[in-house]
Amino acid sequence: MESKAELSHLIFPYVRVYKDGTIERLAGTEIAPAGLDPETGVLSKDTIIIPETGVSARIYLSNSSKPHQKLPLVIYFHGGGFYLSSTADPKYHHSLNRMVAEAKIILVSVNYRLAPETPLPGAYEDSWGALEWVASHAREHEPWLVDYADLGKVFLAGDSCGANMAHHFGLKLKDSELGRELKIEGIAMINPYFWGKDPVGVEVTDHQRKSMVDDWWMFVCPSSSEKGCDDPLINPFMDGNSPSFEGLRCERVIVVVAEKDILRDRGRIYYEKLVKSGWSGTAQIVETKGEDHIFHVFDPNCENAKNLFKLLASFFNQA
Repeated sequence: MESKAELSHLIFPYVRVYKDGTIERLAGTEIAPAGLDPETGVLSKDTIIIPETGVSARIYLSNSSKPHQKLPLVIYFHGGGFYLSSTADPKYHHSLNRMVAEAKIILVSVNYRLAPETPLPGAYEDSWGALEWVASHAREHEPWLVDYADLGKVFLAGDSCGANMAHHFGLKLKDSELGRELKIEGIAMINPYFWGKDPVGVEVTDHQRKSMVDDWWMFVCPSSSEKGCDDPLINPFMDGNSPSFEGLRCERVIVVVAEKDILRDRGRIYYEKLVKSGWSGTAQIVETKGEDHIFHVFDPNCENAKNLFKLLASFFNQA
């Protein structure tokens, strides 16, 4: 994009903010159309789910699925720090095609609106609306969900900030009408995006990346928040900062961290806090050696990505 406006600041390395308010994204703006993926045989289609705001979803279905064959239903929230990417991002599209092909699932990828144009908690509100849409359309209205979705095996999943939202929804479902309508069996959290003002683990010595992620959150942080990087949305670990993990409304959780990811230690803390909370479900944590943040999105054909998709397939299809 060409701009004659004066640069205000850079959200390294992805966004330029100009003094006239223009936002220039340097990544995550490419578009891949829905349709048949010839490499995997996976079908996808786009549908508007909240007409008032234009929020949409991309639904994925294995082309090998037989009529009336019920499949696990995965509701997926993409990453991008709440300010980048979309369901049509080629990297996410190709990655989810491979995940769906391996796991033999039906998957609803939510295209929530991005900050700062839609300030947080807008992404959470859009994505919660997507859960309500699934609950109201899975039994009628949306043919793929009606014909193929096993409503006894529903999962939330996401990477980075998408995993963050999946956690918060798992708690919110406990005391909501939606939680009675939509029973969640498990949550898959891939390289989850949690953070905090005080550094932990590798953050203590990696000042550059700590500062970078600080900037990412402060770019999208709710204007009403005085806690900054300790806002409960991004830091649910502080006592009294957010609801107890004990209330997570699902039976199983898998947390996947990557060895070289600056967010790795927060993912470990999440797992430890969950298993010590008194939550009655079963949790597991898996670390991918030699990889960085959302490697499976950047290179879904690498061996570690293939292994991750097999791991998730086993999680979604566990009897």
